[in-house]
Amino acid sequence: MTLSYCPDVSAADWIVASDRDWPELVTFGPGGFEAYARLRFIPDPPHAGMAEADYDRPDDDLSDARQVGVALEILARHTATPGDCYFGLWEGWASDLHGSPPGIAPAFPPAVLDGPRVRLPERPFYLFRGPLSDYGDYGAADLWPGQPRGEMPPPSLTWPADHAWCVAADVDPHWAGIGATAAAVADLIADRRLDVVPADPARPQPYYS
Repeated sequence: MTLSYCPDVSAADWIVASDRDWPELVTFGPGGFEAYARLRFIPDPPHAGMAEADYDRPDDDLSDARQVGVALEILARHTATPGDCYFGLWEGWASDLHGSPPGIAPAFPPAVLDGPRVRLPERPFYLFRGPLSDYGDYGAADLWPGQPRGEMPPPSLTWPADHAWCVAADVDPHWAGIGATAAAVADLIADRRLDVVPADPARPQPYYS
């Protein structure tokens, strides 16, 4: 199956209209969730000033996109609408047809690239809709170079229709922020396939330089 491009971007109004400060919004999603956590794709930097490129990532590490996929498998148990979810693809990942930097390869048809997108400041994204089980299948004509099996980076924002949780994987951090119920966050932390820690979006978070 393939996720469907969603030209009705009103499904993202609850995010765009959020009064959360922009840095918190794009890294943790909207406010109001019972608990928050960080899914660390790689460990936090052990000292200030360390560059992400200095981290020697093991060859058998799951990619960022696959780690988000595992998290979504767990979160599927914590929504009443796992068959109806939204996936926001940052426009910077989505097109090499409209003057984007070289190497951004997934070529969506003009009906998508010229269609409505969610106008989140500095992070506009194309909205796709479908079941969580179709995560990662956006119907791109080409695949993302340099990623395992050509997979794309994870969506900027993913949420179910019932707004039970939200996963924010911004382009800059080495982690994804998750807002959900306390029970959902506990399940994520307990899963040994992932490195998930509790987080307070209002506090400074660790970053590589």
